[in-house]
Amino acid sequence: MFRSFTAAVLTLSAIAIPAHADSAPKIAVQGTEFVVTVADGRERRSAELIGAVLTVRVSGRPMRLRIAAVERDPNDRTGSIWLHTLERPLSDGTWTNVCNAGPDGRRQAFPLDGGPHGLELSCTGGAIAKCVRFGYRRWDVGADGAPLAPLHAACVRMVRADYGGDRGWTKNGMRIDLYDSRGVQKPDNAPEDAFEAGWTPDGAVCVRHVRVKENVTLAELEATYPALRGRTGEICTEEFARAHGAILFNRSPP
Repeated sequence: MFRSFTAAVLTLSAIAIPAHADSAPKIAVQGTEFVVTVADGRERRSAELIGAVLTVRVSGRPMRLRIAAVERDPNDRTGSIWLHTLERPLSDGTWTNVCNAGPDGRRQAFPLDGGPHGLELSCTGGAIAKCVRFGYRRWDVGADGAPLAPLHAACVRMVRADYGGDRGWTKNGMRIDLYDSRGVQKPDNAPEDAFEAGWTPDGAVCVRHVRVKENVTLAELEATYPALRGRTGEICTEEFARAHGAILFNRSPP
């Protein structure tokens, strides 16, 4: 099962979109939708591709994925996020969902433009998809006209508790109260939570307390990441984090 992976699309087959040797459909991603363009210029988007089978290449190996269902994200007020049920074939001829369940129980995914690496398929239980659904649509701009991509990248670091920008230090099921400098998300300010860290696309600029005590300590963070030396513990406040370039913040149980 996957949370996210980068893949190159090789072919797509579906009854409604016949592919011929001289006119193979072109497959692209816009937002969170597959967009297939056929030889005569007509487009088919995700909702019209239910039942289609993608052949993708992951880490050099081909994999078949079937688009079993598609729906709009009911929690997305913009109407721009599409959730796909993606399945892979088993040896007995049946198909199984490729995603594990996320916190809301959903086992869905969506594609994102992965740039030169192809497309990125992200399950709703993974950090990349969670941050898109939080409102940080990395292909889009916010109400102020500024790109949301930096906030999305910072959010992914935060969800993973990736303080140093090279690995996550969290575990499943941890509660997080996130907010940002542009008002996409606002803090709940639950009394049982305390300020944890301020974040940039590269990781944390300071850490007041670690999210999972058994995974790492503040002293270990300072020893591992030179950029955090002198920036852990009580010195790390929201004001300190903002002054040192943080664009996203979070609170969690201390």
